[in-house]
Amino acid sequence: MKDWPATKIDLISTEILIPYARNSRVHSETQVSQLASSIQEWGFTVPILVDEENVLIAGHGRLLAAQKLKLDKVPVMVAKGWTEAQKKSYVIADNKLALNSSWDDEMLEIELINLEQEKFNIELLGFDLDELSKLFKTDNALDAPSEFDEYDDNIETDKQCPKCGYTWSGG
Repeated sequence: MKDWPATKIDLISTEILIPYARNSRVHSETQVSQLASSIQEWGFTVPILVDEENVLIAGHGRLLAAQKLKLDKVPVMVAKGWTEAQKKSYVIADNKLALNSSWDDEMLEIELINLEQEKFNIELLGFDLDELSKLFKTDNALDAPSEFDEYDDNIETDKQCPKCGYTWSGG
């Protein structure tokens, strides 16, 4: 086993951190906002990884979220002694390896239902309505009645997941 490249975490000014110019991972504004919400809820739980010149290796999205939150400093680990090839390859591996896992849908459903029952804001978890609908096997489109006897302002437009109770409006 190799020695650990980074053995301590320092708080570093966001102004001196340099995004890797050839980072192939794209962070949408929506995802950056989700990361920012995550940092607000749980704190900065995963440090940014940089090389000895403060160039980012891992944590581009977290840095963007920190900047969105106007954080002056973020936790950073410095990977010491890495070759250029090791740095470039880890920029890719850090993102791809996380994508290679999958969900245990049954366990995830149990956890989401439990969190919903505890009144936790599951929007902080990053799932969108379509993902939740597929997970809970519900139709996220509003089911219109086949016939309207008359116009009624009291027609219910809210939908509720029969398993977790999550409620949403419209289609």
